Amino acid sequence: MNAQKRPTRPKHKAFSAKNNRTKVENPLLVLFNKPYDVLSQFTDNSTPPRQTLADFLAIPDIYAAGRLDRDSEGLLLLTNCGKTQQSIADPAFKAPKTYWVQVEGQITAQALAQLRQGVQLNDGMTLPAQAELLAEPELWPRQPPVRYRANIPTSWLALTIHEGRNRQVRRMTAAVGFPTLRLVRVRIGDWQLGELAPGQHRIIEL
Repeated sequence: MNAQKRPTRPKHKAFSAKNNRTKVENPLLVLFNKPYDVLSQFTDNSTPPRQTLADFLAIPDIYAAGRLDRDSEGLLLLTNCGKTQQSIADPAFKAPKTYWVQVEGQITAQALAQLRQGVQLNDGMTLPAQAELLAEPELWPRQPPVRYRANIPTSWLALTIHEGRNRQVRRMTAAVGFPTLRLVRVRIGDWQLGELAPGQHRIIEL
């Protein structure tokens, strides 16, 4: 993909209850394809600074509704409406999230059955998930590429969860014996990644 001009960084206040407005004149939902190695926030105090949402989005007063780990890719929702942000991000609403997951090894029917029943993690049992074997999807090349080992095959699965624990999908696949190599979120509730390329976004007026 051709390099895109870096947008001017908008000024973002830290998200808090004070500016968590439930009513705005023009409520927006932004669907963003977060690239690999990009933080799900607009600021970073590291030295050297890491890439953030501000390197891609120049829309003022929007905030991420939920998170996506730095080493994960795909759909991230942002909004300027506090009520919408809460309805998406609050675990109480249990919005289903679907991921395409590349794992190390040829995943077994037994492992898929374990994921569907719930997996015991160090912070408790997960809720049952939807887990299906997936043909290798047509995705953009990841930068940097996933490291392959010639003598170990990989496989893909579609995994839908209804929770939002820290690094949950990675911990779930590891718990059933198949470490995650690549993780791409393709759906949150009714919103899908669609044809968005990494770094691209689409705005929906609510």
